[in-house]
Amino acid sequence: MKELVQDRLGRMEDLQQRQILKNLMTGVFLNLVEYQEEMTRKLEQRVFHELEDDGQRYDIFVSMCSREDFDPIHEFLYPMLPSDHTDSTVDMSSVASIIREGGELKLFGLFLEIETGEVQRLIQSGRVFHGQVVTDAGSYRIDIRLRQDKRYIHEIEKLYQVFLDNGIPWKTVNHPYAYKFVDVLLTGGEGEPGPHEEIREITVSLEEFDAYSRQGVIPLWNVERLSLKNSGFPVPAIDRVNYEHVLPLRKTGVEHGYLVRAAGEGEIRYIKRSEHELTVVTPREKAGMWEVLKVTKPVEIRLGRQLYKLVSNRRRDSFTERYARKQAMVVRARAEIARIVHSFEAAEVLELEGVEIIEPDGRQALPLTYPLNPFVSDNVRTETGKLVMRLGFKPSGGAQGAKSVPPFMIGDLMSFVVSEVQMYFPEYRCEGVWV
Repeated sequence: MKELVQDRLGRMEDLQQRQILKNLMTGVFLNLVEYQEEMTRKLEQRVFHELEDDGQRYDIFVSMCSREDFDPIHEFLYPMLPSDHTDSTVDMSSVASIIREGGELKLFGLFLEIETGEVQRLIQSGRVFHGQVVTDAGSYRIDIRLRQDKRYIHEIEKLYQVFLDNGIPWKTVNHPYAYKFVDVLLTGGEGEPGPHEEIREITVSLEEFDAYSRQGVIPLWNVERLSLKNSGFPVPAIDRVNYEHVLPLRKTGVEHGYLVRAAGEGEIRYIKRSEHELTVVTPREKAGMWEVLKVTKPVEIRLGRQLYKLVSNRRRDSFTERYARKQAMVVRARAEIARIVHSFEAAEVLELEGVEIIEPDGRQALPLTYPLNPFVSDNVRTETGKLVMRLGFKPSGGAQGAKSVPPFMIGDLMSFVVSEVQMYFPEYRCEGVWV
């Protein structure tokens, strides 16, 4: 409205009349316009906040750092495995035994900064590489091969089970790093090392992959392991069969998401969350400690170094997205698929170009994506005979978008988006390709 008034004033050639109209507008009319705009903004905010979205409390953020750079008092990132804190050591007697008699022994882990598909092909090829073990008595040539390190993938699967136990809707974890870890396995070698020799150094060569291998990096996420104790004694639940255990959240922060990990099957009936406490309804009669996963809300870091990009499964926050998430019904339209894809912050470098339904044997090219939720079981449908929903993408954001995401992560981000679409359309086998 202000622009319209300015435009009309600019067209008046009589300066005296323009001055009179300007005084009139600024004295009365513009105040009304500003008041109306302010009221409209407040109405928009009120409608927006009426659709509360607790799902953001459970957004998973991930990154990586080197073991030396890990900050144990980081504001919101924690190692996926507590054992990643320390270096593992290799027993020389085991190395000597493998070299002499054969077998397999894990030496250490590596992270490969290449596409996940390339990592899989390298592992499945069974290719043998070589290295050297240097001891205080000499050096020995060794043979190695690579095996996928699935410990971090299993942690994601365990987290899925905790989400189910707590009745929280599952969102695919966008973890582009977890699928690129490999174990370096000793499979043989040359020489006769003694079991009492002291290992000075173990080196391996992955030949053309040496430039992409990183040792001593650990994946991080915003999930902290806590042990919380009941406040007071358990009280009988309303069904007079189970008991309510109340866990206070004031000390650990009410703005975060909390998940209770059950010690056994059937231990948790259901969980209630209020603003300041968590109530666990369980058959357990006695008070005690509960293992709780705290999904920490990220904060802006003013001091620290982040070598690897922080990514998440967070959706863009808007009225449309909140309203859509409240609806249980899935709209089966291409526009809805586009809305799902572009609702994620991680999809900022991707643009959905098209959706195609094809026969499973009608594919002319292999998909570039892989499923991120293989542990989500479907007891109704079978994979046999499913039509393929092929999602075609192209890079978005131009050169700036390409710089914001390392090239080895683009395929993983596409896999994340396609896996989320798969959750909405289980009757199809969803795949992603470049167009």
